Amino acid sequence: MLKSMTGFGRAEVTRGETTIVAEIKSLNGKQFEVNLKMSPLLKPYEFDIRNLLQQELQRGTLDATINIKQNGATRPVVINTELARYYHTAITAMATELSLPQEDMLNVLMKLPEVVTPASEQMEESEWLEVEKVIRTAVGDMDAHRIDEGAMLEKDLLLRIDNILLYTEKVKELDPLRKDKARTRLEGLLAEYVGKENVDANRMEQELIFYLEKLDISEELIRLQNHCRYFKDILAEAEAAKGKKLGFVLQEIGREINTTGSKANDAGIQQWVVMMKDELEKAKEQVLNVL
Repeated sequence: MLKSMTGFGRAEVTRGETTIVAEIKSLNGKQFEVNLKMSPLLKPYEFDIRNLLQQELQRGTLDATINIKQNGATRPVVINTELARYYHTAITAMATELSLPQEDMLNVLMKLPEVVTPASEQMEESEWLEVEKVIRTAVGDMDAHRIDEGAMLEKDLLLRIDNILLYTEKVKELDPLRKDKARTRLEGLLAEYVGKENVDANRMEQELIFYLEKLDISEELIRLQNHCRYFKDILAEAEAAKGKKLGFVLQEIGREINTTGSKANDAGIQQWVVMMKDELEKAKEQVLNVL
């Protein structure tokens, strides 16, 4: 099973005059980062909320909004006059500078953040448990989206790795021909510049073996196939968070492809190497989104 880092989750519950809304949006990121916006009543529980999100979602860049709305006058409120005065000074200065009308200033001030807050800054334990339940529901909704998108990512990654394995087989088919062409080319050059009758056959065979060993790519192709199989084994693991591990394996695959290309010295093989690199880059882009 594979999970994406991107997703969206939302949950809303109304109990009496109170409505609790939790929305979570996640994008890919190397670590866990969360931009948390919440009602002032939840400030004492900020640490708990952040821990809950990190434990459940593990990695990604999150935007989380948790609001508690009072649908009636069941809770007394307090007006923060100092904050309202500060807002008023700033708005008046801006309105004067831009020659804007200043009517209905009170209505504007009352709608600004934290000017009007609940009189009680304490939340009952039962209320917090209700909020926590809503957050977990939103997390579950987002996790379902992550799994759906992860299934598409897994399908695409398997396609890329299978293509690399296919191109590896094409390279292996061309490899013996490459050695024969190298032998023929060297023999021709020696015959042209030295003369066939002047060539020491034993010495030439030794030099030819040495030259072909330097160009040998059989070990690189074996390691490349092993890395690809290991990549597919990781995809099949039950562990949810494996994006970093997959990224490391792709780096190893890239090293073997690059070494194969640099040692190939053959136009036909180079074409397959270019196609491998194209598939590898597509796989790297997709792995960036994996949890």
